[in-house]
Amino acid sequence: MTTLTRRSALKLFAGTAAVGVLAGCGTNSGKNPDGSVTLRFSWWGNDVRNKQTQQVIDAFQKAHPNIKIQAEPGVWSGYWDKLATQTAANDAPDVIQMDLAYIAEYGGRGALLDLSNQSQLNLSAFDQNTVKAGQYNGKLYGISTGQNALAVFANVKVFQKAGVPIPDDTKWTWDDYLKTAQALAAGAGNYGSSYGITDQNLSIWLRQHGEQLYTQDGKTGFTVDGVASFIAFQKKLLDAKAAPPASVAQEDTGAAVEQTLAATNKTGMSFWWTNQLGALEKATGSDIKLLRVPSQDGKPQDDGLFYKPSMYWSASSRSKHPAEAATFIDYLVNSPDVAKIITTERGFSTSQSIQDAIKPLLTPTDKAALDFLTEIKPELGQPPAVPPTGSSSAANALGRHVTDVLFGRASAQDAAAAFKTDADNMISSAQK
Repeated sequence: MTTLTRRSALKLFAGTAAVGVLAGCGTNSGKNPDGSVTLRFSWWGNDVRNKQTQQVIDAFQKAHPNIKIQAEPGVWSGYWDKLATQTAANDAPDVIQMDLAYIAEYGGRGALLDLSNQSQLNLSAFDQNTVKAGQYNGKLYGISTGQNALAVFANVKVFQKAGVPIPDDTKWTWDDYLKTAQALAAGAGNYGSSYGITDQNLSIWLRQHGEQLYTQDGKTGFTVDGVASFIAFQKKLLDAKAAPPASVAQEDTGAAVEQTLAATNKTGMSFWWTNQLGALEKATGSDIKLLRVPSQDGKPQDDGLFYKPSMYWSASSRSKHPAEAATFIDYLVNSPDVAKIITTERGFSTSQSIQDAIKPLLTPTDKAALDFLTEIKPELGQPPAVPPTGSSSAANALGRHVTDVLFGRASAQDAAAAFKTDADNMISSAQK
């Protein structure tokens, strides 16, 4: 029996996209007996996000009784495989929460609706950079829900238990990070740090070394040595007993947010996006201090950070109800009622009217995230290139190769070489 992988599913979709788009056109098909239409709406998240999103759905349906929303929440670890299979089977949700890593993957294969052609969607409140963040090959495949940045989440409770001072993030290096993680592990009896083995962590590391994960023309932009140095640092954390054993790390990678080592107070430091602060503070029951990612030389302007779209709202190109899907997305990004429910959980909106609507509602946690984003703004570099078609599986490949090193099955250099080969092949194969 052949398993339908995310990559093969998307290829299958690409081969039938033109037929599917034509078959799915038109808003008059698929109506309910009462004349209303039903939109399927998928997102990944956690308990906090799920409850907020259901409140948004309820409010929208009250304002638009002719459009019913069928909720399809999920978790990150299984979300993309499910979406790829649904898409290949011509069964994609109408409205989709999309990520930067996948927007070219789906948009480039014709799976997403070009939102620039939808008159129901008003983008006048957003600056050009916000709109551009959702474009690929000249088409608008997603509207950014807000902006965030990668940060080190320092669990204040764990730091206090270990008797370790929180570092000065305006001048710390990766060596400082390692020493802090060692001290936390020794003093608190937990793990000092989780591993940061995502493609976004790698992107930050490469930017600190003058390299980049992907180029603007859709190629890999890194050397084997650049990736090897990143993997070698993860191995340093392991060897110093500053991070968990490989078997524990492997389980942690696929865990839901509330079940991660960080959320259960088993690590003192971990890497998350700023919009996840509320969920992590709720799960840990601890204050969390946001810290800049360490740099190679201790200078914040060299740490490689950038503003990233938290996520996007996209629509399926095969939706039978593109106008209604656009209406729902417009409500998600422009309604003050939505903003007052979600506040900053999906990032900080760049719309001034939305910012004004939520300002009185910001919690201390929200304000901490906003203060962090404001503080680092002068130090930020240009955002990296949108990951090209074929690159979405590279993140999984990276995790696999780093895990091999942690288990002692490969050297950092060999794992890095294998990862570069995989990434190059994935991209070139997808673009043929």
